[in-house]
Amino acid sequence: MNEEELTLSSTMPPKRSRRRFLVGAAGGLSALVAAACGKSQPTPTPSPLPSLTPTSTATATQVAQSSLLAPPQGAYESRMPWIASEGSALADAQVLIPEPSMTPTPPKLPTATPTPEPPTPTPTPQATPFPPGPPSKLGVLVTRNDPQIFDLLDSKGVAVLKTLELDANFVKQVKQHSPNTRVVARMPDADLAQVELSTLDPIPAAQAYVERLLPYADDGNRRPYIDGWESYNEPVAGNSDEMKKWADFEAERTRLLGDRGIRSVIGNFGTGQPSGPNEPFEMWQQFLPAIQAAQQYDGWLGLHEYSAPTMYYLTTRDNMGRYPGVSSSDTGWLTLRYRQVYDQILSPQGLAIPLVMTELGVDGMVGANRPGPTDARGWHHFQKYWADNNYGLWGPGAYIEQLVWYDQAMQQNDYVLGGCIYAMAGSASWESYDILGDAARVLQQYLQVHAPA
Repeated sequence: MNEEELTLSSTMPPKRSRRRFLVGAAGGLSALVAAACGKSQPTPTPSPLPSLTPTSTATATQVAQSSLLAPPQGAYESRMPWIASEGSALADAQVLIPEPSMTPTPPKLPTATPTPEPPTPTPTPQATPFPPGPPSKLGVLVTRNDPQIFDLLDSKGVAVLKTLELDANFVKQVKQHSPNTRVVARMPDADLAQVELSTLDPIPAAQAYVERLLPYADDGNRRPYIDGWESYNEPVAGNSDEMKKWADFEAERTRLLGDRGIRSVIGNFGTGQPSGPNEPFEMWQQFLPAIQAAQQYDGWLGLHEYSAPTMYYLTTRDNMGRYPGVSSSDTGWLTLRYRQVYDQILSPQGLAIPLVMTELGVDGMVGANRPGPTDARGWHHFQKYWADNNYGLWGPGAYIEQLVWYDQAMQQNDYVLGGCIYAMAGSASWESYDILGDAARVLQQYLQVHAPA
């Protein structure tokens, strides 16, 4: 990440700052605990969101163990403001706290610096294999070619692959190794400035964008192997007018490409976005014209979902240990946020178009005051935290376990096509997110026994 990218968060609108995001959560915890102890502090005003308590018919899915350790015994340290109702067990208290305010995380832009030489290999611990199960919806995001990508594809279990590597031979080989893998592509960031919605003239901008994209998207050597195209990465609408501009841009782009038989993947919002100034999902209404155009032209919605220090943080399964399970009624503000969007906005209006999580994983930039090491970024930086807090002593196995939990959630929603782990063969400066090596080998074993029949 270059210095410009590192300062992105400081330029975001202050109303959604990461510090306010988690300070809000901490404040809610203090007030609720005080109330539970009988102190006469004011009761915080609840969010107008409907209760998200799961129904009694929901069944939790247990995440299989992949690392050397047996599931730890005993209680887990509480890190989130869960309040159990009187007479109920903590494991049953699956109520989502009101949404904290937040600022989007900086987009993960590739840099032009060379990829460093890999470290000297160390012996890989013998992991307990995952047992067979239903087809996985996990996939990966790649920015460059690497032989281990094709080892993973040979499992035939990679649901979706997002690529910034647009070499025609590369995308062809992806489909040759795994014909059923859906491929999403995006123009390289070096050829694409970040969109500024406040000054965007959406219709001419969409036309200009398509003109620049067509040499890739309509090229006969690439077109047969790429299933959908994104546009700008992680747009941030500061108000309803900016969201309407983004919707008009994406709708026009979708129509222009759709008339040529080329699919669009629209939205591509960052973690926790879009989030309105008054209600968490209010700006989705302004984006519906783009959803409607995508529905007409067989398009897909793209979202990013990250969390930290674990994939469970700020979901209704946080604070439930290493193997929390997941049911169809679980939801969250970072990961599993997509369920709120579909349940509250899209499905009731008949707009539940196919969804791809075009980026997902553990990302320490989701909030300055989140649990865990403050300077941590990708999953590599959280391995000691996981070991210290009973999430597994071996980092690669512990991370894949968390991704398997998210996979099992995606499997419970038919509209989800898959999700791309960020990243495999990622760009320089983002090495702490990369799963190349041991983590990819654990993932490969999981996908081999969770491939379509």
